[in-house]
Amino acid sequence: MSGKVHNVLFLCTGNSARSVLAEAQLNFLGGGRFKAYSAGSHPKAEINPFTLELLTRMGLPTEGLRTKSWEEFAAPDAPVMDFVFTVCDQAAAEQCPVWPGQPMTAHWGVPDPAAVEGSDEAKRRAFKDAAATLRKRLEIFISLPIASLERLALQKEVTAIGKTPL
Repeated sequence: MSGKVHNVLFLCTGNSARSVLAEAQLNFLGGGRFKAYSAGSHPKAEINPFTLELLTRMGLPTEGLRTKSWEEFAAPDAPVMDFVFTVCDQAAAEQCPVWPGQPMTAHWGVPDPAAVEGSDEAKRRAFKDAAATLRKRLEIFISLPIASLERLALQKEVTAIGKTPL
C-alpha cells in the first residue's frame, strides 16, 4: 500500500451537519490515510449546534471545524482532492465547481437531520442516524484497496457505497 494521504471533500448545501459529520469521522477513522474536508454550495453562518454536540459525545475533535464555501476548494492554492462526495441531494443536483486534479466523485445522499422538526430529542436522534449512516459508508470506503484498484473499478465501488441502504 502506498503512503499517500488521500484528500476527500464532502459537499452539502449548508455545510452545517452531514458534510461536517463526514469530515470529522473520516479524519478520525482514516488512520492518517485520509485528510477530510467539508464545504457547502450555500454555507450557513455556523455549524449546527446538534452537529457539534454529537461529535463531542462521540469523542471526536471539533476544534477547527467551520462552515465554508465549496469555492474555497476550487481556488488555485486549494488542496487537490482525490475524492469528492456529495452527501445531500440538493448539492448533488447543483453545478459544482471544476475540481483541480480530476477527483473521483460519487453521491452519498443522507437525509438532512437539520430539517427535522420537533423536540430536541427527535433532532438528536436524526443527527445520530445521519452520523451512523455516514460512518457505515466511511468504514466501507476506508476498507477499499484504493492503491490496487483500477480507476474504473474504484469509481464503481465508491458509487455503490452511496447506494448502501440507510
